[in-house]
Amino acid sequence: GIVNSAIQGAKRSIARALAWFVRDQIEFNRGAMACVQATLETLTEMNRTLAAITEHQRATRVRFEQDLADYRAEVTAYRADVAGYHQEADELKDIRKHWVEWRASFEERRSASEIHMLRSISELQGAFTHRVTLMEENFRKMILDQHGLFNASLGKNTLEVQEKLWKDLERIRGEYEALIYRELKVLRQKQTASAVPSVATNSPVAEMPIDWLQFGERFRGSFERIASHQEMYTQRFAGTQGEVLDIGCGRGEFLSAAKAAGIAARGIDLNEECVRLCTEQGWSAERADLFAHLEALPDASLGGVYCSQVIEHLPPDRLPGLVKLIGQKSKPGALVAFETPNPECLAIFATHFYIDPTHTRPVPSALMAFYLEESGFGNIEVVRLEPAEQSMPVLAELPKGVREAFFGGLDYAIFGRKL
Repeated sequence: GIVNSAIQGAKRSIARALAWFVRDQIEFNRGAMACVQATLETLTEMNRTLAAITEHQRATRVRFEQDLADYRAEVTAYRADVAGYHQEADELKDIRKHWVEWRASFEERRSASEIHMLRSISELQGAFTHRVTLMEENFRKMILDQHGLFNASLGKNTLEVQEKLWKDLERIRGEYEALIYRELKVLRQKQTASAVPSVATNSPVAEMPIDWLQFGERFRGSFERIASHQEMYTQRFAGTQGEVLDIGCGRGEFLSAAKAAGIAARGIDLNEECVRLCTEQGWSAERADLFAHLEALPDASLGGVYCSQVIEHLPPDRLPGLVKLIGQKSKPGALVAFETPNPECLAIFATHFYIDPTHTRPVPSALMAFYLEESGFGNIEVVRLEPAEQSMPVLAELPKGVREAFFGGLDYAIFGRKL
């Protein structure tokens, strides 16, 4: 309170009054404190220096101990190497000591090896000589066997050549006999032409003095070739109910194939020689005009009709009547087959069609199909035959589309069944 404030004020007043007296003491005290403080700082710095010196000594000691350990390890390794050298020296001394004994043993073994090697070489040489002897014997035996086989093959080939020679002689003999037969046939035809009265017909075949058998052999093909093509027809006529009429039977190729297939068939033709050839082979055939023969048959009496290479000989105005007449004489379900040159193939006009002087005009398949439909036939089917490329290989150079469109089959076959 007030007393304390008075006391403090008095104390300050006394202190100011005595300041001149204690000033030196205060300065001394301050100097002493500064000296003490400097001493303390110097001691602190000395402590730091001593700590650094201690740390440096400790690190130096650690390095020294590490270097000492490394040195000890090197001394140990050196001692080990020296011990190894001593051991190797001892071994060399031992080798030198026992070298004489080892050399005697080595020479003994070498001698034994040389003896063994010489003995092995001798045995191998004996085995080689034995094997060479066996190979020589086998070679001689093989040569003898081959010589025997060669002699056997030579004998066999000699027999084959002889057989071929005899076959060629037989073929030549057959050709000469065929030539003689054709010459005799011409004579028979002349005699037949003078002895047999002509049948009334409007066909130009009967009016031309031509050997039609020789003509067909040269320009149409051999009997065997044409007969081999009849299988397509016999397969279709198989199971026919009734008799199949072959119009224009010629040499009888279809009659032969039909008989082999068990099909009842008979033929008609204007050529007396063709009819005689067929009857001599045991096939049913007669000489007749096709229109007159068909008109004489009962209606619906034929089980089938086969007409190959005939309709192109007829005048165009007679063909519809022929087809209508065949339809009238065929049973319901009867199969008819026509084969004729194919006018769609341009090659037919350049090679085959005009060779026959009795051809009138080709019949397109579309027109023939129309005639068949008009005459009561259905299931019309057209099959192209004899590709022109086979007889004229140069056509293969044409594009495929052109070749198929304008140079297809030389002939075509058309089938129809009576409805």
